[in-house]
Amino acid sequence: MNSKGILTVISGFSGSGKGTVVKQLCERYNYALSVSATTRDPRKGEIDGVHYFFKTVEEFENMIANDEFLEHAGYVNNMYGTPKRYVLDKLNAGENVILEIEMQGGLQIKEKYPDAVLIFMAPPSACTLKKRLVDRNTEEQDVINKRLARAAEEIDYIDKYDYLVINDELETCINDIQRIVTSEKNKVNNQPAMVDFIKKDFKNII
Repeated sequence: MNSKGILTVISGFSGSGKGTVVKQLCERYNYALSVSATTRDPRKGEIDGVHYFFKTVEEFENMIANDEFLEHAGYVNNMYGTPKRYVLDKLNAGENVILEIEMQGGLQIKEKYPDAVLIFMAPPSACTLKKRLVDRNTEEQDVINKRLARAAEEIDYIDKYDYLVINDELETCINDIQRIVTSEKNKVNNQPAMVDFIKKDFKNII
């Protein structure tokens, strides 16, 4: 008896550790992970169709024109978007879906799908964020500076999210997010079939 699938959106500053946390959540709890499309270049080791769908600007704009995205947004000179069909099919089948997307996209989804659970993940301090960006050694300093400037802008929108989780210790962060999703999954309005069954079952007990 499938309950309603939960759409969980995880956003956060670049360098906050979103990718690592989402990977662990999917491996441990069997979330359906939606793969985003992007116009940015692949990083070392990234595979098209696994980590992202890498698109040209023209291809991405055609997908927008054909209404193929659940959301899309620009971030540091590139575009990102969530293909619609996969997400909706999984939710309708009762599966939990997790999206790792930028804040612009998260807020778009909340407007269209109010039941979506928006979680903002942040490092314990700005100094920690800067160190993580530098230590991963994947980008030039000017790009790092753009990411830090973007983080300074994004802090004004954190209160539009449902939950704030601090990624200081990985295990704690993973457990905190899983507890949030489990709590949402157990809400009465997310289990209409089970509620209907219990009502009928107990009315017939005598």
